[in-house]
Amino acid sequence: MTRFWFKFGFNNSEVIPYGTRLGCGITAYNYEDAVAILTEKVFRNNPLADIAQCIENVDISTLDEGHVLSNMDQPNVRGVWFPLGYQ
Repeated sequence: MTRFWFKFGFNNSEVIPYGTRLGCGITAYNYEDAVAILTEKVFRNNPLADIAQCIENVDISTLDEGHVLSNMDQPNVRGVWFPLGYQ
């Protein structure tokens, strides 16, 4: 399993899923699996926003302590661990 951290390039015409402005943390088998989880769970099968950055094997200790680390699920389980609510 691999931890991914995605940042998006939202434009004004896109619907922004709740809590994703800082980014989105996904644990998945590989990049393709992570994108599939993003599409299904976070974007709910709506068009995926442009991915501005993807960090593979992200070191979670480098993420925002006040917003991300204090509000995330377990990053060692397949699925969405940030933001909460998309499991």
